Amino acid sequence: MALSYNSHQLFLEAPTIKYFGRTNFLEISAKQGFLSQDDLGNFWKFGNRKPKSRINPLFTVSAASSSSSSFGGTASDYPEELISERIKKKRSSIAGIDQDELQDPRQLADSDSCFCEFKGVHIHYKVCEAESSMSKDKKTSQLDDPNRKFGFPMIFLHGFGASTFSWHRVMKPFAQLIGSKVLAFDRPAFGLTSRVSHSVCSQADDTKPLNPYSTAFSVLATLYFIDFLKSEKTVLVGHSAGSLTAVEAYFEAPDRVSALILVAPAIVAPLSATNSAKENQSDKENQVQESNSTSDKHPNLFVKFGQVMSKCSGYIINTIVQVLKGIMNVISSLYKKAIVALLRSALAVTLVRMIINKFGIAAVRNAWYDGNQVTDHILQGYTKPLRTKGWDKALVEYIVAMLMDTQAKQKSPLDKRLQNITCPVLIVTGDSDRLVPSWNSERLSRAIPGSQLEIIKNCGHLPHEEKPDEFISIVTNFLQRVSSGSEELCFQT
Repeated sequence: MALSYNSHQLFLEAPTIKYFGRTNFLEISAKQGFLSQDDLGNFWKFGNRKPKSRINPLFTVSAASSSSSSFGGTASDYPEELISERIKKKRSSIAGIDQDELQDPRQLADSDSCFCEFKGVHIHYKVCEAESSMSKDKKTSQLDDPNRKFGFPMIFLHGFGASTFSWHRVMKPFAQLIGSKVLAFDRPAFGLTSRVSHSVCSQADDTKPLNPYSTAFSVLATLYFIDFLKSEKTVLVGHSAGSLTAVEAYFEAPDRVSALILVAPAIVAPLSATNSAKENQSDKENQVQESNSTSDKHPNLFVKFGQVMSKCSGYIINTIVQVLKGIMNVISSLYKKAIVALLRSALAVTLVRMIINKFGIAAVRNAWYDGNQVTDHILQGYTKPLRTKGWDKALVEYIVAMLMDTQAKQKSPLDKRLQNITCPVLIVTGDSDRLVPSWNSERLSRAIPGSQLEIIKNCGHLPHEEKPDEFISIVTNFLQRVSSGSEELCFQT
């Protein structure tokens, strides 16, 4: 069978013609140049008429001749191959990142990236230092005033799903502000920090391996970088979930932290009515004690018998409660183990990939007050860690670590320890934060004695990215007050 065609039409001599779905084929034929726009229009005009001539425009052809193989298969097969290729490419992509070519984190490092090993984990970090002299073409500001130097270095702790990239707009200005180094590092499971397993982080002197994805590990890593900066004290700046790490690091070594700056802190603040409830409870207890003391002045056998029976019933109830608590702890332990086993399954990893693919980019835009201001450069900065090997399993391990945080259970609840913070604290939040509402920050500021609250208008969950100039100005004023010894703040000497 012979095929011949010109620039406008493809003709078939002595054809065997079959009519398949014409819409898909015509669209592909037009895109590939087999049909011109005029021919496409003529087809829709006369497409319902059966061809009478032996030489007709080729709509779809099914021929047994081997010459058709030069076109890459039959016309009916071509769309299927094209569609299957697109589906395969879509399946291997997460948030626009090809998952068939994942790399080692070091291969994705920036020019200013640094790596260090801590307890078996290769942590990615960046350091900025104050410039010795400013170029003349730069605008002078309060950050350039030598009288405003704070002196202590700063460590930045990013939030969930973020990395050192989150601080790229404020690190250099802060380095110039304090006249010292500023450092940001990627917490395990995020950024370009290596993804490792539990056993890798075990040490000879440890009874149990330290989970690299736990809050305790991030706290120890923070203290490690304080020593790395060779400073007596440092300012800890935590954003969202990074605020929890900053606060826990303070409680671990309060003498090493000069100030805390909590940005949109993802810390559940205690209710404002908690203190008043405790006061009311104590008043009731005092009233009960007073009534008992007055009754003791007039002893009665029936009263004493009632007291003995009350104590016995109290012991019995207390025993029952303890037994029930033990049963609940066993059930809770078994339940958590089942959840952990499920989370570490291949199904959970697939689910995490689906969630990141579906909502990852949307979550970044939602974190801003105006999602239209999120540029491609910002999206690339947040999706870059998706190019690293094992990012999905590490994220699952991070979730498991939060559920199985045994060290947190050994401590008193954080909301009861907040009142013990004695260093200066600044809380910064956006008035339109959709992830951590500003009212939570307001409650948190009331729970921490002497803390300062600043709310940035028309700002979302990322003040240091969305409003960097205003954020820097607020922090500058705060550190200036700290360095000048303002009486409005509580100081740790």
